[in-house]
Amino acid sequence: MRIRPAADDDFPDIRAIARKTWHDTYDELDEDAIDRTVENWYTDDSMPLEAPGTVVLVVEAADGSQAESDDDDGEIVGFTHAVVQGDTADILRMYVDPDRQAAGVGTDLHERLVEQLRVYDVERIRAFDFASNDASRQFYEGFGFERTDVGEVEIDGECYDEAVYTLEL
Repeated sequence: MRIRPAADDDFPDIRAIARKTWHDTYDELDEDAIDRTVENWYTDDSMPLEAPGTVVLVVEAADGSQAESDDDDGEIVGFTHAVVQGDTADILRMYVDPDRQAAGVGTDLHERLVEQLRVYDVERIRAFDFASNDASRQFYEGFGFERTDVGEVEIDGECYDEAVYTLEL
């Protein structure tokens, strides 16, 4: 497994992971709404890789036929996107292929992301997800995040409760 900064040509794989994860996780959303949202939210315009304070990482799983090394290009199985503003970093996206969840991929990705965010001298990290997503809540609480707020996110014209988890550094 290798975690690296995302590149422009990673966006088809990022969208594929997002689509698969959304369909697997968010039962309350219509399948067509998921597909439209993924097409709009997971692009180089909505996740600009070169924007100041932006961190986008992908996880590659090495092909089983070769030994793992930093030079191996493997299948992208996860990604994350965070943005730093002032003393706060916001994790906007953190997804791992459902077939790879519970195998440590998300933990490794999260730990690498936090390393990257500490470079910005942030005082807190916030993460956002559907309030109904218990797996997300357990994941973030396992790293010491606390649910600190509830907001709303609009998807395809419908509003959904969004939980905000905060980790004070």
